[in-house]
Amino acid sequence: MDEELKSLIKVWVSAIISISYCYYLPPIIKSGVPRFLSVSPVLALFLVLPLFFSSVHLSLITAFFLTWLANFKLILFSFDKGPLIPIPSNLPRFFCFACFPIKAQQNPKSQNHLSKLVFAIKVAIFGLLLHLYSYRQHLSPTVLLCFYFVHLYLEIEIILTFVKVLVFISLGCGLEPQSNKPYLATSLQDFWGRRWNLMVPAILRPAVYAPMRRVSERRMSSGWALFPGILAAFIVSGLVHELLFFYLTRETPTGEVTLFFLLHGVCTAAELAVKKKTTVMERWRLSPAVSRLLTVGFVFVTGGWLFTPQLKRSGVMERFTIEAVLIVEFVKEKLFT
Repeated sequence: MDEELKSLIKVWVSAIISISYCYYLPPIIKSGVPRFLSVSPVLALFLVLPLFFSSVHLSLITAFFLTWLANFKLILFSFDKGPLIPIPSNLPRFFCFACFPIKAQQNPKSQNHLSKLVFAIKVAIFGLLLHLYSYRQHLSPTVLLCFYFVHLYLEIEIILTFVKVLVFISLGCGLEPQSNKPYLATSLQDFWGRRWNLMVPAILRPAVYAPMRRVSERRMSSGWALFPGILAAFIVSGLVHELLFFYLTRETPTGEVTLFFLLHGVCTAAELAVKKKTTVMERWRLSPAVSRLLTVGFVFVTGGWLFTPQLKRSGVMERFTIEAVLIVEFVKEKLFT
């Protein structure tokens, strides 16, 4: 644990120095290829930093924050696009908005008691899951897979909520939610575009979808040009997840997770094509409850088929759950003893 904490300090000090360098570039180097070349050493560094950890959690968090989010934001920043434009007013804000999955809220609203209650329930369920892992030898593979999915969702929600609170305290500005009840999604478009991990589609739209759509519009109508953009965004997401899986497993990518996102891209595009046929939609309109069941069920089944197998084979899922228990015990020991 001590070695991991030392690595954590080194990695994030490096990140702070790198982001500070990027913050002071615009007055010196114009946007476009010159600025991109100037930030490219930072992009390369952020590709390496997750390898400094042996902890699954620290590797994943660092890879998501720096390799995934920060790198894409800095690439967009190089061309005066994305969430870092207009440039935040000071370095701390620039660092937070570059590295963390946060977005300033346009119309700040006070947090209601219901959202706090929901968060408390999520924490309680997460604690119950950690306890149930003690009986994993008695659980069927299907039940254990369900637990893994719920665990992954809840832990992401809890970690990102803590990040959001810390950033809010530091910056004093309202922040958009990181997700929007993905378990209530009524379609794949709804799940991936408006509910799950909202910062990722917010980056993929200007970085991948929009450029691909503009290129496609030269060869097809604007109504159909969105489909290559959708597929490109899902493929890029799949490739990035392959990289994230490499950081976790340190094994050669298998392509399964890319296939998962390609499948969802094709299905999302097909879903949109069907929605364009108003007569079909009127005839086959489903109730929200059925739509939610089908959507979440499809994500779960395809996730069990293509998303989790590599993580299970490499033992990452088991390490992930064991680490979570150890981290909770470590925090409890430091806070209550």
